[in-house]
Amino acid sequence: MTDENTQAAQDKPAQQFAIQKLYMKDMSFETPNSPSIFTSEWKPDINLQLNSNASPVAEGVYEVVLSVTVTAKLSDKTAYLAEVQQAGIFTVNGFDEGQQGPMLGAFCPNVLYPFAREAVADLIGKGGFPPVYLAPVNFDALYAQKQQEIQAQVMTGDPGGAAH
Repeated sequence: MTDENTQAAQDKPAQQFAIQKLYMKDMSFETPNSPSIFTSEWKPDINLQLNSNASPVAEGVYEVVLSVTVTAKLSDKTAYLAEVQQAGIFTVNGFDEGQQGPMLGAFCPNVLYPFAREAVADLIGKGGFPPVYLAPVNFDALYAQKQQEIQAQVMTGDPGGAAH
C-alpha cells in the first residue's frame, strides 16, 4: 500500500502558485454633478460592488481581474462613481478542480484587493472628495456564498443566475 501511495504522489504534479504580473487593467472616475455637488452637505450613501473573473492565458496560467465599483450618492444625485479593474497574471499548477476554483476565485482576488483599494482611494481623493477607506473583504466567504448560489440554481434548474 505504501508503494502505491508513493507512486501516486510521484505521478501527481507538484502544486505551484506564482504571481507573474500585477497591473491596472482599467480605471475611471466620474463626477456627473460637479461642481454643484460640492456645495451640498456631505453625508453620502456609499455603495460598493465587487466582482472577480478568471480566464486562462496559457496552460496553468490565468488572468484574474478584480472589479471594484464605488458609488457615492447624495439623495438622488450621484456625487461620484469610481471604477477600478485590478488584474494579475498567476501561475496555478498542480491543483485539483476542488482546489483551483478557490485559488482563482478567492486567493487571487485577495492578492489583488489591496492594490484596488489604494487605487480607489487615490481616485476619490484626486476627485476632490473626502477619502474612502474600503474595509477588508473575506473573499473566501464570498466565493463559498457564490458557489452555494450556483449549486442552488443548478438544483432548481434556473440557469440564469449561474452566469454572474
